[in-house]
Amino acid sequence: MTAQIEQVVTSGTFSLDGGTWEVDNNVWLIGDEQRVVVIDPAHEPEKILAAIGEREVQAVLLTHGHDDHIRAAGDFADQVQAPVYLNPADSMLWEAVYGQERAVDQEIADGDSFEIAGTTLRALHTPGHSPGSTCFYVEDLGVLFSGDTLFNGGPGATGRSYSSFETIIDSIRERLLTLPDQTVVHTGHGDSTSIGAEAPHLEEWIARGH
Repeated sequence: MTAQIEQVVTSGTFSLDGGTWEVDNNVWLIGDEQRVVVIDPAHEPEKILAAIGEREVQAVLLTHGHDDHIRAAGDFADQVQAPVYLNPADSMLWEAVYGQERAVDQEIADGDSFEIAGTTLRALHTPGHSPGSTCFYVEDLGVLFSGDTLFNGGPGATGRSYSSFETIIDSIRERLLTLPDQTVVHTGHGDSTSIGAEAPHLEEWIARGH
């Protein structure tokens, strides 16, 4: 059976640098009728658990360490008895939420692969939105899970701590826009897009500076 992709939209808040904002997050499930990998289980564990049903969660993959993406991840992972993966460059963001009470279970490095339902997710380190931001590319399905690195309409926000506009532009140019144009981009917030839809606008983003 070909791996299937499911979307769960959850609601909560994002806090950084003294501000708090209401946000909706995309949670992505990829797998089959027996097992799934969960990407960014944000805000509402019970809603995500309902979508998973009786399936085994093989891993919890985090695209980055901002609190809207990770605050519920520890509790969720403990409930489903699955390891949490995060790029160590975002460890300071994880520790800002969890302190010493709970550690990440496994580190993600560029090029790491995760097997599920006969398909492979490959980690692409794409710093800029945060130092450890990581996308997951599923070549055989023609899909990229971009976290908050690339959205429908441009790059993720870089106006806050630990972020860099120049770095995210380099990541998008060198790591993402080199993927096939038909690659579907499933984002951390909002609507999905494609590499082909976004690539022509790179110079516009550079000119506007965000």
